[in-house]
Amino acid sequence: MLKKVIFLVLITCLAVACYQPERDCNNYKTGTFTFAYQIGDSLKTGRFVRGEKYSVDYFDNKIDSASIRWFNDCEFVLQDLDSKVGIHYKIIATTDSSYTFQYKNAVKDPNKKLVVKTGTAYKTN
Repeated sequence: MLKKVIFLVLITCLAVACYQPERDCNNYKTGTFTFAYQIGDSLKTGRFVRGEKYSVDYFDNKIDSASIRWFNDCEFVLQDLDSKVGIHYKIIATTDSSYTFQYKNAVKDPNKKLVVKTGTAYKTN
């Protein structure tokens, strides 16, 4: 009986470990997107337009521009044109109209804990 339970646990672990969410990242390299973000207790919606070389963000009555450098089909860095700060993005899952991503500072600060956040962007065109 114990051997059967161990076998079932191992098979279940292998099945879960082999699961990969769908990632068709090419559909999300360019286009117009919306996303939700929070400032304090307020949930807001922003928009960005991503082309081949640049991304323009429209949020909280501000416009921000960044250059894009793709590492592979699903990972890229946006570097702010003014401050030169870089944010590393990794698309971790896609659907027919959205993608889920993780993001963090592109350069690790040895004096700060690395914080990785997750978000979802919805393609509008």
